[in-house]
Amino acid sequence: MRQTVLAFDPLGSAGPVTVWVVVLAFVFLECAFVIGLFLPGDSLLVAAGVVLAAQQHELSAWLLSAAAVIVAVAGNQVGYLVGRYTGNRIKVRKGGKLLTRENLDRAGRFLDRWGFWSIVVARWVPWVRTLAPAIAGAARMDNRKFLLANLVGALAWVPTLMMLGYYAAGLLDRIPWVRHVAVVAAIAFFVVGTAVGVVRYVMEVRRPVDDEARVGSGPAASGADPGVDPAPVDRP
Repeated sequence: MRQTVLAFDPLGSAGPVTVWVVVLAFVFLECAFVIGLFLPGDSLLVAAGVVLAAQQHELSAWLLSAAAVIVAVAGNQVGYLVGRYTGNRIKVRKGGKLLTRENLDRAGRFLDRWGFWSIVVARWVPWVRTLAPAIAGAARMDNRKFLLANLVGALAWVPTLMMLGYYAAGLLDRIPWVRHVAVVAAIAFFVVGTAVGVVRYVMEVRRPVDDEARVGSGPAASGADPGVDPAPVDRP
């Protein structure tokens, strides 16, 4: 049974270097660019922990967590700078599933209401995690506050999920075949989730652009409601 399961474990047999490259690349993409809306970031971190546990690489898991925190912070900072310095438009799609004006407005209201803590909490909400940095940049959220919130959120998000996968898989050592099945299931979920995400992204970007939608199009950025603080995201 063990040999049969391992035959379907290409990522696990490829070694920790492959895990590092995949995790760091996907974390950066999810945190920095619109395509990240469609990538399975949470499940990837858990899957990476499971795979490294199967290979008994505890130190590598902790080091990868630290590296992924840095990459996640860098990715969000790129998204923030894109929103702040390259214009306040984002190409959302009419009739789309995620790239919609409604989701853009919801993310904007989320930042308006919670300010500093919205960036921290956004790490745990997949589509908000990708949109929040650009919206914060377009709404001129103070860069130092954004960076601090960005760091706090990354520190809470990455190690929690990755080490959850690592130590949860480690609990299955007494039932080796179950652990191997868990490794295969984690990898399969990630691979299928990525494939589905890429297909959904391609389908989404083929839809017509909604020219009226803008990053930070809520009250904080547009000033549409004169009774609202024009930059509420700066509040701690």
